[in-house]
Amino acid sequence: MDFIRVGVLAEIPEGEVRAYELPGTHVAVVHIEGDVRALGDECTHEGCSLSEGEVDENEELLVCPCHGSAFDVTSGEPMRGPAVDPVQVFPARLRDGWVEVAPEVADR
Repeated sequence: MDFIRVGVLAEIPEGEVRAYELPGTHVAVVHIEGDVRALGDECTHEGCSLSEGEVDENEELLVCPCHGSAFDVTSGEPMRGPAVDPVQVFPARLRDGWVEVAPEVADR
């Protein structure tokens, strides 16, 4: 699996999310519990940018800023609606302070 370096961990404070571009798509990268998770940046409800939302660290959710849909940051599954479909999840890792994301969708 090929990973693409998208940024440095210092750009994403703990408990926050940032947008990055991969070939052909945008991802929302969440920094939570000293690790990173990458999800598709488009809410499955009405297409709002998830990277503009908030992270619920207690429940490990990414909350859409438009209508409050909340997605599990590990599985991409909607935990609260109105969204009913999951968002894509991408493999992500930390390497020497760099955030790397694979452009392939992860198996759930």
